[in-house]
Amino acid sequence: MIREINTDEVTKVITKLCIEANYSLSNDMQQAIKKAEKEEENKLGKKILGQLLENLKIAKNDNIPICQDTGMAVVFIEIGQDVHFIGKNLEDAINEGIRKGYIEGYLRKSVVSDPILRKNTNDNTPAIIHYNIVEGNKVKITLAPKGFGSENMSKIYMLKPADGIEEIKKSIIETVKEAGPNACPPVVVGVGIGGTFEKCAYLAKKALTREVGKHSEIKHIEEIEIELLKKINKLDIGPAGLGGKITALAINIETYATHIAGMPLAINMCCHVNRHATAVI
Repeated sequence: MIREINTDEVTKVITKLCIEANYSLSNDMQQAIKKAEKEEENKLGKKILGQLLENLKIAKNDNIPICQDTGMAVVFIEIGQDVHFIGKNLEDAINEGIRKGYIEGYLRKSVVSDPILRKNTNDNTPAIIHYNIVEGNKVKITLAPKGFGSENMSKIYMLKPADGIEEIKKSIIETVKEAGPNACPPVVVGVGIGGTFEKCAYLAKKALTREVGKHSEIKHIEEIEIELLKKINKLDIGPAGLGGKITALAINIETYATHIAGMPLAINMCCHVNRHATAVI
């Protein structure tokens, strides 16, 4: 049965999610940092993790952003095929929600309209929007503000099938190692394998929104996630890059079918402020 949704409702939800995601870290991320603090053996690293937890508490209680870099808004929107939107254009409605959220939430506006001329849009639009049509008559929206300290440490590799799984593992570990303190560890590592040049990057970004501690449902991918997390946490980068056993909180890998001649790999680094909030209309 067709269900009508006014795009004004989308705007309202996006506005709320912008503020929610920037003011309060999701429960899975908070629990992951608490667990990391208990397990960290390096005294300085343990202290830093404690400070991160204190920062989260202050942000939530005082209604202020967790981090000064409130990111570029990335929107994942799953639209039920039985939904009919009425009102303004959907993309305009989404960007209006970003605009209102960043203004009403007193969030830093970090988007420039042209990558060369660098003029700030002053409202953090436009957003990066990923649409997906699914079954049903609901709309699921996930808002993920992405800071660029960690984004700049991300990489994409166009590997060959002959490179094999060991080259994939090596590339992921080297990316984390090269990022060092610049990605504001402890990090969450989103990985996309397969598809095409742009698809693997999308997969890596989407992987960051998966609940921390929840592994891939594909057995051999789950095994790789577990193996790489252990290896990365032996790099001694540690919290804030000052040494310790907790360099990464999670490694989430998403895969997709690919061409016989290729093996695209994307690694999307995210700092300990792995922000995302979800709502369903």
